[in-house]
Amino acid sequence: MEFQPLYIAWAIGFLAVGLGLGALLFRSKARKELEAATKEAQRIISEAQLAAENLKKEKLLEAKEEILRQRNELEKQHLQRQKQLEQNEMRLRRSEQSLNQKIEQVQRKENELDQIRQTLNRQLELVSMKRTELEKQQEEYTSRLESIAKITQQEAKAQLVESLKAQAQSEAMAYVKETLDEAKLRASKEAKKVIIQTIQRLAAEQSIENSVSTFHIESDDIKGQIIGREGRNIRALEAATGVELIVDDTPETIVISCFDPVRREIARLALQRLVADGRIHPARIEEVVAKTRKQIEDHIVETGERTVVELGIHGMHPELVRLVGRMKFRSSYGQNLLQHSREVANLCAIMAAELGVNVKLAKRAGLLHDIGKVSDEDPELSHALLGMKLAERYNENPAVCNAIGAHHDEIEMQYIISPIVQACDAISGARPGARREIAEQYIQRLKDLEKLALSYDGVEKTYAIQAGRELRVIVEADKVNDKQAEELAFLLAQRIQNEMTYPGQIKVTVIREKRAVSIAR
Repeated sequence: MEFQPLYIAWAIGFLAVGLGLGALLFRSKARKELEAATKEAQRIISEAQLAAENLKKEKLLEAKEEILRQRNELEKQHLQRQKQLEQNEMRLRRSEQSLNQKIEQVQRKENELDQIRQTLNRQLELVSMKRTELEKQQEEYTSRLESIAKITQQEAKAQLVESLKAQAQSEAMAYVKETLDEAKLRASKEAKKVIIQTIQRLAAEQSIENSVSTFHIESDDIKGQIIGREGRNIRALEAATGVELIVDDTPETIVISCFDPVRREIARLALQRLVADGRIHPARIEEVVAKTRKQIEDHIVETGERTVVELGIHGMHPELVRLVGRMKFRSSYGQNLLQHSREVANLCAIMAAELGVNVKLAKRAGLLHDIGKVSDEDPELSHALLGMKLAERYNENPAVCNAIGAHHDEIEMQYIISPIVQACDAISGARPGARREIAEQYIQRLKDLEKLALSYDGVEKTYAIQAGRELRVIVEADKVNDKQAEELAFLLAQRIQNEMTYPGQIKVTVIREKRAVSIAR
């Protein structure tokens, strides 16, 4: 037990020695690691500096290359500009040389002209001197002749002029007679040739309109509704439309009498609407007539615009276009005026082309030649003079105005298209079938009209009524609905307009009704 403190002391001593040795070892190791880290850091720094130097050198090289490239491009551009400048200078020099040459040539020509002018002046002086001498000699000779012939110069001139005039008149009359005979013969042949070629080239379309002044009703019971209590309905209708309605004992017929075809058409359409509607009283009559009049006016303008567009006529005044549309509701000797005017326009165009005259001007004059028939102004004037007055008012070409006024020889013809319009008007009015229609053709047209409607599915019956001015189509309610009925009416109207020839207008009415029938036994 007495040795324990000694052991403890030794242990502590050894422990202290160990700790000291460990500390020494740790310090030496830390120093080595620090030195190694320092060396590594220095190595990294040196490598980074080396990489930075290399990168710097590469960037400098790239910058130098870019500078060299831009310098080369600038040098190329400079060379190109220098070449362009040199070329421009060469062109300017050549132009200057050519101008100098031209100036020299002009100067030479001026010198030559001066020389020629001087020569001419000398010659003129010589001529004037000779003329003076000749005049003196002529005076001497004249005085000698007057003394010998015992007649003055003025009397001799008068006798010579009279003799020459008589001889020239006789020869001129013979020449004129011979020329006129030859011209008449040739003109007759050429005119016949042109007219025959024109008629052969014209696709002659039927131009007839039967003027219908009657309104057909389904039953005489409707007459009482149209007349109204104490005649108030018929008086209201006559006052609103300006026509006279004649309701007599004629079965299923009401006569519409009016000199104005437009008013007669308005009355007919309004009466048709009222009868179809069933509500006939003065207020309703005024409303329907107003709507019908607006519809007719719109239709007139649309017809006029479509006509001038189809004929290729441009720049016409809107009032003249409206009057052209009014022609559709006017007939002359049974011939529809609009169709007649269109036919005359086409004839004038063909004949003008044959004669080498302005085709557009001739076509314009042909369309407007009867424009005075549809105007209410100055009834004392003839339609030709009234049409000329209207054309002048709306700034038409003077040749067109003269052709309109002269197509019935009421004024003198002053332009070449005036006789063309007159001839074409006579051709259109006098050709066979223009102003009368064979019954078989009329019946065939109505049959074709009904046959056209029967070609559609769902159509049960068709009736061409009012002398072919209305087509009523009855469809089967099970196969055609209301929308399809409207489409069918539109398609039929388009096909009739495009495929058939007819006077005036044709109304297409598609009727669809559903009937339920049951029998009680």
